Amino acid sequence: MLHQSVLLEQAVAALVTDKNGFYLDGTFGRGGHSRRILDELSERGRLLVIDKDPVAIALAHELELEDKRVSVYHGSFEDLERVIHDLDGGEQLTGVLLDLGVSSPQLDDAQRGFSFNKDGPLDMRMNTATGITAEAWLAQVDEKSLADVLYQFGEERYSRRIARAICKYRVDEAITSTLQLATLVKQAHPKWEKNKHPATRSFQAIRIFINNELGDLQNALVSMLEALALGGRIVVISFHSLEDRIVKQFIQKEIKGGDFPADLPITQEQLNPRLKAIGKAVKVDAEEVNENIRSRSAIMRIAEKIA
Repeated sequence: MLHQSVLLEQAVAALVTDKNGFYLDGTFGRGGHSRRILDELSERGRLLVIDKDPVAIALAHELELEDKRVSVYHGSFEDLERVIHDLDGGEQLTGVLLDLGVSSPQLDDAQRGFSFNKDGPLDMRMNTATGITAEAWLAQVDEKSLADVLYQFGEERYSRRIARAICKYRVDEAITSTLQLATLVKQAHPKWEKNKHPATRSFQAIRIFINNELGDLQNALVSMLEALALGGRIVVISFHSLEDRIVKQFIQKEIKGGDFPADLPITQEQLNPRLKAIGKAVKVDAEEVNENIRSRSAIMRIAEKIA
């Protein structure tokens, strides 16, 4: 499937408030959002792009050669504070964009191990140069820890049953391929959701765990707020409830400000709120869903730094 950047125009319109600004695309992917951001910037504007995926970074370096306004970092957006200091001398950002989750090219490449519909090695790492593979982790994880991951990161209600089946199977045979794992989960799952493969939640959970996606996001949001200049914006596109909940709660916390007792006589200004929400959460319309079915669960939140 050709990669289509989700909420492309809406995200860039919300992000770019100063054509001369310094922006971050923390999830470069295949560069759709980055190229659109560059379209909106003047010759003085700059764009820092980050991605864990070596394939994405190779494409980012090609863009860097084409456009002197671009700088590239291979790694996690969690490293933002250090990256900005190393690459750009600590200059504050005008805006940050995150397009979370796994991209269509990653799903469609069976060798990456993200898809339960295509047979390939059980890798699931965003950065294939570092970290433990899903295959290696599944070979060593204990049943309780596996069940906890499936439940916490996949919201899989039958996590214990699936974990038990996986651990029982691996006693006699190693689990090395995506279809092997998908079949195991399918057979262990007693109640399939309509129009959803029974392995969907389990694959999501393992991928999120292997890549520490939620931990990276929580840490990155804090760093991004510190890195933003006053009036700078955070724009985040999420694709499932766990990601969106973290983003929503972070924005709400920073809108509220200091965590003081409710009966303490204190003014709103003394609470020191640091963000304000820009509009309501944005969802894709029917036209975009028809063009790209994988966009159907996307939700975008926008906030602006005020202190």
